[in-house]
Amino acid sequence: MPGTLSLRRSLLLPLALCTFGLTAVAANAQGRIYSPIPLPDSREVTDTLSEEDIPTGFGGFARDYTVYLEAGDQVAIDVKSDDFDTYVILLNQDGAVIGENDDGPDGTTNSLLFARIEASGTYTVRVRAYAGRGTGEFYLKVARLREI
Repeated sequence: MPGTLSLRRSLLLPLALCTFGLTAVAANAQGRIYSPIPLPDSREVTDTLSEEDIPTGFGGFARDYTVYLEAGDQVAIDVKSDDFDTYVILLNQDGAVIGENDDGPDGTTNSLLFARIEASGTYTVRVRAYAGRGTGEFYLKVARLREI
């Protein structure tokens, strides 16, 4: 048995180094750091959803924007595209979903989301394709409707 213990110890260090080496390679595989895009002061933008954006896990991609909203604001978030079926999600500072919308009331595949803001802070507006199908150009507008 002393030979077996010695063999185990001699394999332990190379195995540990190999494991750490594989971990380091996996950590570098993602390549980029998550960084949502601040919306301009106009709170509207024409942009493009592509395969270079955030993988959603649904087979598609998402593009995130940040916007500062104040408690009591009522907002309308409008996303339009001729290239894909839009889906919009509003997330609070903790990443919790405040609201989401697939198709607006106009009968198209564009999205229109209404939300009442309860706490002031920076929110994330996520634009993605419904069911992860599609990429292309889109228009996003976050409009403040009124204060309570």
